[in-house]
Amino acid sequence: MLSLQEFTLLLLAAFRNAFSPPRYYVDLLTQMDTIGVGSLPIVVLTGFFTGAILAAQTYRELQGFGEIALIGEAVAIASVRELGPVLTALMVAGRNSSAIASEIGSMLVSEQVDAMRALGTDPMRKLVTPRLFATLLTLPLLTILADFTALIGGWMVSSLIAHTSGTQYWSQAYQSLDLKDVVQGLIKPVFFAVIVSLVGCYAGLKTTGGTEGVGRSTTRAVVMASVWVLLADLLITQFLIGINFA
Repeated sequence: MLSLQEFTLLLLAAFRNAFSPPRYYVDLLTQMDTIGVGSLPIVVLTGFFTGAILAAQTYRELQGFGEIALIGEAVAIASVRELGPVLTALMVAGRNSSAIASEIGSMLVSEQVDAMRALGTDPMRKLVTPRLFATLLTLPLLTILADFTALIGGWMVSSLIAHTSGTQYWSQAYQSLDLKDVVQGLIKPVFFAVIVSLVGCYAGLKTTGGTEGVGRSTTRAVVMASVWVLLADLLITQFLIGINFA
């Protein structure tokens, strides 16, 4: 319970810092490059192979019903609604939550954070807020990219295995998506970004025990972020199911 309270206070402080100076724009751009651009290869590969596997598995099932033309619809809905946002968040968490926890934890045990305070720099404003907003800005974009590459992977597999035409595949994929699917696929990364970034920051700021503590914080950050992403996905999905979009 205490950890949840501390995490909530960290979240509120990080957002509050955005509305008052000083603002560290260079740190924000640096973190956007590290978190966003640095995650591009793993996100693209994950999206592509996810779409390819979905298409291959769906083909096996739909072939028995003579409805292989629906492969595009199946890949599009599964990727945009669920697999794109969740798998992207998990990949970014595995890569960046651990890195954030390790970096901040190392600064904490080496007393660099205390040096910041002595020089009049707020560690929350300098370390936490740029990482939060960098993840908020980049994770939705990475999710869109993962969705698109998943569709490309599904298209390639459907063309090679099911021998469906590209026009048929992309037409089915486009027509199967409605506003609710797109909104659901873009809302989730916003919540996931908060989890991925702040769990890493929280784990780093709670580091104790020297270099061994840094290792424990890194592991804790990845595990906590992954579990909370999956739990948040369940809660957001259940909430959005009850909303009727016009």
